[in-house]
Amino acid sequence: MSIIPKTGFAGLRENWQSDLLAALSVSLVALPLALGIAVASDVEPIAGIISAIIGGVVTTFYRGSYLAINGPAAGLIAVILAGIASLGHINFVLAAIVVSGALQVVLGLLKLGRLADVFHSSVIHGILAAIGLIILGKQIHFALGTGIQAEGVIQSLMDAFIHFDQSNPFVLMISAAGLIFLIWHSQISYKFFHFLPAPMWVLLVSLPFVFYFGFTDAHSLDFFGTAYDVGPHLLVRIPNNIWDAIIYPDFSKVNTLPFWGTVTMITLIASIQSLAMSKAVDKLDPYKRRTDLNKDLIGIGLSTMISGALGGLPIITVIVRSSVNVHNNAKTKWSNLYHGIFLMIFVFLATPIIQKVPLCALAILLVFTGFKLASPKVFKAMYAKGVEQLIFFVGTIAITLTAGLLWGILGGLFLALATHFLLAKVGLVDFFRMIFYSGSKLSAMKDGSYDLKVKGIANFLSAIALDKLLAMVPSGADVRIDLTGARLVDLSIQENLQAFQSLHGSQGGTVTISGLEPHISSTSHKLGLKVLTSSAHRLTAREKRLEEMAKSHGWSFEPEPEGNPDLYESFYFFKSRPLDEMTDRISGKEGDIHWEFYDVSFDEGAYMASEAYKITLGCVVVPYEIPKFIIEKKGLFDRMVPIASHRDIDYVMYPQFSPSFVVKVENRAAFDQFMTEEFRQLIQASQFHRLESNGSALLIFNDQFKLADLKEYNRLISFSTKLREILKK
Repeated sequence: MSIIPKTGFAGLRENWQSDLLAALSVSLVALPLALGIAVASDVEPIAGIISAIIGGVVTTFYRGSYLAINGPAAGLIAVILAGIASLGHINFVLAAIVVSGALQVVLGLLKLGRLADVFHSSVIHGILAAIGLIILGKQIHFALGTGIQAEGVIQSLMDAFIHFDQSNPFVLMISAAGLIFLIWHSQISYKFFHFLPAPMWVLLVSLPFVFYFGFTDAHSLDFFGTAYDVGPHLLVRIPNNIWDAIIYPDFSKVNTLPFWGTVTMITLIASIQSLAMSKAVDKLDPYKRRTDLNKDLIGIGLSTMISGALGGLPIITVIVRSSVNVHNNAKTKWSNLYHGIFLMIFVFLATPIIQKVPLCALAILLVFTGFKLASPKVFKAMYAKGVEQLIFFVGTIAITLTAGLLWGILGGLFLALATHFLLAKVGLVDFFRMIFYSGSKLSAMKDGSYDLKVKGIANFLSAIALDKLLAMVPSGADVRIDLTGARLVDLSIQENLQAFQSLHGSQGGTVTISGLEPHISSTSHKLGLKVLTSSAHRLTAREKRLEEMAKSHGWSFEPEPEGNPDLYESFYFFKSRPLDEMTDRISGKEGDIHWEFYDVSFDEGAYMASEAYKITLGCVVVPYEIPKFIIEKKGLFDRMVPIASHRDIDYVMYPQFSPSFVVKVENRAAFDQFMTEEFRQLIQASQFHRLESNGSALLIFNDQFKLADLKEYNRLISFSTKLREILKK
């Protein structure tokens, strides 16, 4: 089991190298995003930097999360814009931000952090998608340089196509260059480009254009006979002294209805987003630590109050920067502090450079963010979870765009509840009785295990009651969850049960979920709302080829296997990349050695930071203990900058293996004994990207993160066969 990093100042001393390096990467993402969020919110760019610094420096000292990064978020752009439109001036909105922060503190003190579970996940995704469309509609014209300010999101997006010929070509060239980097950055295998995150590349790529086109001086440039104005009005404006940018809240409208409407919107959207993102970061945490949501709510509330008082934006847990933090091997909350300090250093040392950044570069960052929140991929993912989830999702978007964020949340929840009522086919009184007085019961067995029988309507309104029952299960205990008696099992409940299964399993317990066999569903997705029947699985052309190959060798092939996610989640790689699906298993056994190939789906990051992968893996399970290690091919930049050579919590570097590989081991002596020359030569001659041991099994990663074709399968099989021969000796 991984050694959990220490907390407090002991954790700071133990992990400062890992946290500092992670924070540097996070700050390089945070700087352009903070500027862009502020500009998109119609406030001074420096307000975004102030918020990000406070989110890092202040929030760290009182919060309930371990690896989350705090700061301003794109999801609150629409709230700030609505507040300015309602109250008329940013100073009044700053006062609303301060009051909103105070309300969050009260909510935390009242231990209402778990209220986030009441908000259906499809509705939250719908709100985020609507916010993405609002951002897209607001920023698209800045990215194009059309100068058009349309009324309404849909009209603005339509105008972007209708009036595309009015775009400023010099602005458009910068935006296009930035967009190319944003789209292709994650696909480029050349590691030089991964030394800096994509948002920072967008800013750096824009600077040569600024100087070449002469944006620093006001003048006109000719493009095929048409003159276009360029100049400092197209660049970011921040003062040379950060203290000159501080503005203060005005509380003179505190007795008006628009003021309290703005406070309500900020509190609701910021709290929902922050709590949802905190839970998402918990899923990415390789040490499976759990955020104290009430303490986190107090922490972000205090930071929001300070930020609003100094002219900044609301503070929440931000998923993009948190994902960067996790995947750069941060260990403790101090990485959040370091990222705030790095931002202060950037502001004081790099202000002259920041002042040369074009607004369109920030706009294309927000356009890309908005698109990811509302991309066709998001709609497809919602439909895959069931047509009813797509209805909740699209309905929430439509209500939000026409009536506003607050009504969007309420309308989406009502739509979900009404659908559940129709599907449950019971009277209205019985429906709510089956939610709030369901009769679900947790029982302790004589052998120390627990049985949880879920009854009634298991939907988002019953989530808090179900969480209370699950919280009564001791760490390390075996628990069986029986859903046979539940008339309806909602997607949100199944997501919560899946999260509990993963967390409880990491603490040494086992969770068995059963009773869904009698239920029927509208989708084959394992988390789909259980009402209608799923169709039998039909083999794809690829699956038919795999089945033929397996049969020809006398192996077993299962397109929809039961799977053993606990085994795979015990590998270091999957500790911060939650498994979503395991399909198409080819397996066999040779003596005491079991082997299998799987197609697995997983997400790296979450929400707008999520990248979905589906890859083929090989796994060889041995009946004896082997050393834990990670062997990964080096890229060019790994050889130039050995940035990962510091001591890790779980592993130490093993440099004598080969100059072509990065090797980390838990125990050097044990690895020396295990790694024979024959094994070393096999690895060096292979074409695989990564080989990892969890102490009882070896996981083989293909050279590319994709599904293997038959040729690649043959390479996997050949390597696995030779590996098994070595392990049997």
